Amino acid sequence: MHAPLAATSAGADVADGAPDVVRLVDVKRHFAETAALDGITLSVRKGEILGIIGRSGAGKSTLIRCLNGLEHPDTGEIFVDGQSITGLSERQLQPFRRKIGMIFQHFNLLSAKTVEDNVALPLKIEGQSKTERLARAAELLDLVGLTEKAKAYPASLSGGQKQRVGIARALAARPALLLSDEATSALDPETTRAILDLLRDINRKLGLTILLITHEMEVVRSIADRVAVIEAGKIVESGPVWSVFANPQANITRSLLSGIRPQLPEHIASRLSQTAGGEAILSVDLAGPAANGPVFADLSAIRPHAFRIIHGGIDHIQRQPVARFFIGVPVSDPSNLAFVTQFLTGRTAQVEVLGYDTDHA
Repeated sequence: MHAPLAATSAGADVADGAPDVVRLVDVKRHFAETAALDGITLSVRKGEILGIIGRSGAGKSTLIRCLNGLEHPDTGEIFVDGQSITGLSERQLQPFRRKIGMIFQHFNLLSAKTVEDNVALPLKIEGQSKTERLARAAELLDLVGLTEKAKAYPASLSGGQKQRVGIARALAARPALLLSDEATSALDPETTRAILDLLRDINRKLGLTILLITHEMEVVRSIADRVAVIEAGKIVESGPVWSVFANPQANITRSLLSGIRPQLPEHIASRLSQTAGGEAILSVDLAGPAANGPVFADLSAIRPHAFRIIHGGIDHIQRQPVARFFIGVPVSDPSNLAFVTQFLTGRTAQVEVLGYDTDHA
């Protein structure tokens, strides 16, 4: 059986009706004949962690550049803290950029400056005094667990420590929104978990709104409240993370989830036929109370030997149980498949007949 993934919880609880920190309305951006963004509409509420996921070239980089004003959409509107930034000049954009903190894949630290000076740099640009800057830097280095590295230079730091400095610097000006642009892609798995734990902790302590741009579903699964899947410049699917993981609708979502959801073992998948015979192989997806209930035990009690569990497991996402199983249903009795399918769908399961294993009579 697939080993269950570790239980996780999402970021800060977002109150219903919380105001939008960011809102995009039908945003389009073309480069020549290519639509990098093709009618993007989405919002990020105050205190929420939203993950935007997609493959390379899906439009994620263009989206983030439009959010921080480095690109201007051809049409549509972008609101930050309730005010439209669409069409603003570079000079007019400066106050809005201070509301947005950025952390990057490759850290972007200044090698000739100390850790505390890197953190304090946005405040120096704002014109704050050295005393104010260093006091804020010390506060943030304590928050990210690097107080003892204040006088060190970036070259002496590990990748995880560099990213912690990047996070502290992004928070220096007390932004309304933190943008994370593939911030853990250059880190090893253990360090990635530590950085994601830190971001989740900051979200809870500060009520900070975070927008994660990533190509890794595990990042979204670990800390996001909601996920939006982008493909060819369009949002093709969105919703609470647990709901999208439990019942992905778009092909791209299913593909991105394939590495972390149970999959039918290849030696069985490779011999499936669409010709009825042997066993029908079903995927069964359950979420919420149904995933914790004795669904298969109840089915077995009503109709013994009606199925066998081949593979699967139960995960917990945002405190919600999410299960996926693969079962084999003998079709020697023609009524068997219809009964099993009807029973499971009656228990709110999503059921799909993947094919038939004619080698298993």
